Amino acid sequence: MTLTAGKDAVTFKSFGVDLAGDLYLPEGFDPSKKYKAIVGASPFPQVKDQIPATYGPEMAARGFIYLGFNYLGMGESPALPGEHKQSRYMFRLIENTWDAVSYLGALPFVDEIYGLGVCQGGAIIASAAVTDHRIKKIAMVSGMMAADAFQWTDREAAHQQITAANAAKQKMYETGAPIYVAPFGLNDEMSREEFIAAAAYPEMAGESYDYYGRDGVKGPKAVPSFTNMHIADQAMQSMFSLSEHYADKIVQPALVVYSATAFTAPCSTQFVEKLTNDHEVLAFDEFSHVDFYYKPEAVKASTDAVAAFFDK
Repeated sequence: MTLTAGKDAVTFKSFGVDLAGDLYLPEGFDPSKKYKAIVGASPFPQVKDQIPATYGPEMAARGFIYLGFNYLGMGESPALPGEHKQSRYMFRLIENTWDAVSYLGALPFVDEIYGLGVCQGGAIIASAAVTDHRIKKIAMVSGMMAADAFQWTDREAAHQQITAANAAKQKMYETGAPIYVAPFGLNDEMSREEFIAAAAYPEMAGESYDYYGRDGVKGPKAVPSFTNMHIADQAMQSMFSLSEHYADKIVQPALVVYSATAFTAPCSTQFVEKLTNDHEVLAFDEFSHVDFYYKPEAVKASTDAVAAFFDK
């Protein structure tokens, strides 16, 4: 395969199938030279045409190689035989990430490999790095690393989610047919007004819709491979938050970028409290959690910081 500067469609093996990826190469790319490479990890339940398509070009413009990809069963990446699409399970996300690192490590023009995760991607990268020291540095933006408090504060609600997920898993096993749900109450057909009216936190719902909604900048109309619907047993896996419990085992230098005013701020701050490695923290008051997904000023602030950290 001939690779050129810009975005190149690639595949790599994980769980015995080909995962679909986009490899972003810097301007003037020369395969005889060595480059620092980044494996990207995206928010739940995104595909590679969302966060990776935003951060990939930005990091390539700063001289890095960036790999964004669809996890097993997401977007153009197939599910395993007998399984269903939209089954983004945390343990598999970590293993897919390890295989992405292996793919980058096999490229002759790749030097050091770093990890960059946004939202749930922060938890994926932090978890993957615990035992994968091929990843030399990690950066997490609006990360959901310390997600226990976020997910388990209301235990009754958490157990309701788990009960529903258990029932769905049993039915899917017995029938062989998938059951899909909208994990955040947002389906692919709702208007902004409908979603906000039904939401417990209207402001949060508004910014989420502006990105993920039917008419959002990276919603199902803008990104045909994306859907807000997800396999119904998701809560059985997403309620695990591994990285915060292994934070003190992470040895790689780490950068944490987050919004100090966002409702998700504790997912970063509580994680940082548990770190024992060399780490840097950059908090912004002027940006929201979702601003780091696509707002130009927020993306520039985060990618500038990540590039400076990885270049040290």
